[in-house]
Amino acid sequence: MLHGMRWGLCWLLVCVTLVIGCSGAFAAPLEENAPLTLSSPSAVLLEAETGAVILEKNAHDRRPAASVTKLMTVLLILEKLDRGEITLEDRVTVSPNAAGQPGSQAFLDTHAVYPVKDLLKAVIISSANDGAVALAEYAAGSESAFAEAMNQRAGELGLRDTHYVNCTGLPAENQYTSAWDVGVISREVTRHPAYFTYSSVWLDSLTHPSGRVTDLTNTNRLVRFYQDCDGLKTGSTNEAKYCLSATASRKGMRLIAVVLGTPESQTRFNEARALLDYGFSAYTLVSVAQAGDLTGSQVPVRLGARDTVDVAVGKGLKLLIKNGQQNQLRYETQLDDSVTAPVHAGDPLGTVYVLLAGERIASLPAVAAQDVRLPGLLEGLFRLGENWR
Repeated sequence: MLHGMRWGLCWLLVCVTLVIGCSGAFAAPLEENAPLTLSSPSAVLLEAETGAVILEKNAHDRRPAASVTKLMTVLLILEKLDRGEITLEDRVTVSPNAAGQPGSQAFLDTHAVYPVKDLLKAVIISSANDGAVALAEYAAGSESAFAEAMNQRAGELGLRDTHYVNCTGLPAENQYTSAWDVGVISREVTRHPAYFTYSSVWLDSLTHPSGRVTDLTNTNRLVRFYQDCDGLKTGSTNEAKYCLSATASRKGMRLIAVVLGTPESQTRFNEARALLDYGFSAYTLVSVAQAGDLTGSQVPVRLGARDTVDVAVGKGLKLLIKNGQQNQLRYETQLDDSVTAPVHAGDPLGTVYVLLAGERIASLPAVAAQDVRLPGLLEGLFRLGENWR
């Protein structure tokens, strides 16, 4: 059982994050006295839908991450598939450079032709370096050009502590990332349903064009041995030591645990498991509002066909909160004194504030729930007469 607090372990709770528009720049206030000890020098635990960071430990330290690097490789391929730039059935010819990659392999045949889906499966399940380079060369023309695309995507995600030289994570000068950045990339990967087609598989096989078969075993043991774990990536080299990003979804909430640089292989799985256990036991994802929800308030309308307009919430909101805090949520509105017709549904009317334990933690736009038109001529004359009484 893990307990106590290791120095340098900082616990962060994001009380609120909008579901739409979250970026890689997570931020959170401090939570103290967390009941975990981590030997991993760098770690982060976050909730995927909101991007809320539950905890971090030296999360911005730049470190090698070995094959965890392939998460960005996979992300770029998934995004190309979504945009229709490539398809799962595209045929890829394996170059001698790809087939000759050291480390973990799917043992691809040089000059053989494989569909993208087989190469992607080999990369996601068994961390195949040859498959990763074959995909990179197909997608960008060369591994170096693909690495440039990886760096460009890292910049778009706001990752300040990541730089790529290759697509595999094999040791290279000036290649590094951070636990925080891996968390951001992992979150992006989990947004692609096609990813889980492969990542949740424990055992599979790859049939080569020659008829030879290579067995594929998922390098992420938590897929088999941790309830509801369905993906992400392991990595290990002498330089990076043992690394892992793991994700699990339970009770409507997906968590991502990243640990980098652990001293032993099993330690990364133990500590990722401990992080996920803590997150699922201590936190709840709460749907505070959905766009269009009525607040129960009205705003007076001047010169309109009706005297008031209903107030609705303009955006949806989910919060990651500690268990037991649900009954501390309150709402207050700050609305315009009145509006003049015509009013259109969605027009701004003020602000809805979300309070936790009496403190404002989020704000949402208050908007008109329906149109309020100008009155017709006779109706307008009647209402004008009413106002003169």
